[in-house]
Amino acid sequence: MRIETKCVQSGYTPKNGEPRQIPIIQSTTYKYDTSEDMGKLFDLEASGYFYSRLQNPTNDMVAQKICELEGGSMAMLTSSGMAANFYAAFNIVECGGHIVSSATIYGGTYNLFSVTMKKMGIDVTFVSPDCTDEELNAAFRENTKMVFGETIANPALTVLDIERFAKAAHAHGVPLIIDNTFATPINCRPIEWGADIVTHSTSKYMDGHAAVLGGAIVDGGKFDWMKYKDKFPGLCTPDESYHGIIYAEKYGKEGAFINKATAQLMRDFGSVPSPQNSFMLNLGLESLHVRVPRHCENAQKVAEFLSEDPRIAWVNYCGLPGDKYYERAQKYLPNGSCGVVSFGVKGGRKAAETFMKYLRVAAIETHVADARTCCLHPASTTHRQMNDEELIAGGVSPDLIRLSCGLENSQDLIDDIDQALSKI
Repeated sequence: MRIETKCVQSGYTPKNGEPRQIPIIQSTTYKYDTSEDMGKLFDLEASGYFYSRLQNPTNDMVAQKICELEGGSMAMLTSSGMAANFYAAFNIVECGGHIVSSATIYGGTYNLFSVTMKKMGIDVTFVSPDCTDEELNAAFRENTKMVFGETIANPALTVLDIERFAKAAHAHGVPLIIDNTFATPINCRPIEWGADIVTHSTSKYMDGHAAVLGGAIVDGGKFDWMKYKDKFPGLCTPDESYHGIIYAEKYGKEGAFINKATAQLMRDFGSVPSPQNSFMLNLGLESLHVRVPRHCENAQKVAEFLSEDPRIAWVNYCGLPGDKYYERAQKYLPNGSCGVVSFGVKGGRKAAETFMKYLRVAAIETHVADARTCCLHPASTTHRQMNDEELIAGGVSPDLIRLSCGLENSQDLIDDIDQALSKI
């Protein structure tokens, strides 16, 4: 099936007389006839459900749809995008490990790697997404376990050269993990470009209506863990907390990563989404292929207006010819990038605050990528934990405004921007 059909049809196929819409299995537990039947589940000798903290049928149906959209082998849902990024990293990076990451990533993920996981004995080296091959390779250490980046960085809007980062990761025997939240699988499927694992904050375009938090992890099923078993003991040696199972042996390349994350991390951390939330997420996924092009269309028109307005200092949008990432976007994102535009207002931080105060259609929110246009000043909100040096390294200047174009009429958005600029 083509991706538009997958958005609507994948994940759940009802049998004769069954509900047409995916059922909401709102139950914490599942009944079995004998202890032996349940024991087989705990030993991972049979498939099924015994407690919704680990797996739930509704969640799995929606995870399967996202898996098919990304072209992966197996997927799981989490309660948030942050949980997805943490699970994806911690599933393979243990105490004493090291991460190589693009510096231009979402501020929350930057903090996760540089502060929280550092307290867990994990180190990180941040590199510019535009670093040379020599600089990229120099960032690797003997204890490096993964490389991380975002297809389109939030909010810097840098476009990652996925193939180049994948090549470097594989040359050092580690997987590349890509957060594909902004592009969505409608506009880019990183696994096709060499990424091994893909994450999402499904709270954004996938839900599309700012209704439910959620995250997803998709395994491409191509990384050979056993080839580098000394690097990944969690996947390639017995897990004594789960009956001595060796995930890479039992499930192979296609299923080791997600099965370990489910049986071990979801068991111990419990960042599981509500079946109700997954049901609502699926409603968003059914129209993802219709909504994303409209977001991109609106953002393109807004970016073109901003780029020609003398009151604007600069504009970042890879759909603009002449943008630093325009050529790279033509390779990875030929059908459009996302609905988010970053720009600076002449007059700096104070002018930016005045501009945002007078917006009427666009709302000031800590959010992006839903049906309604929203606006944010990251330096004083989502990235406020970073100093000026870290902000600049992460592609977030103090005057940066992030505008997430919704599904409204594009001219109404331009008119709103115009009148707010006139108040400066």
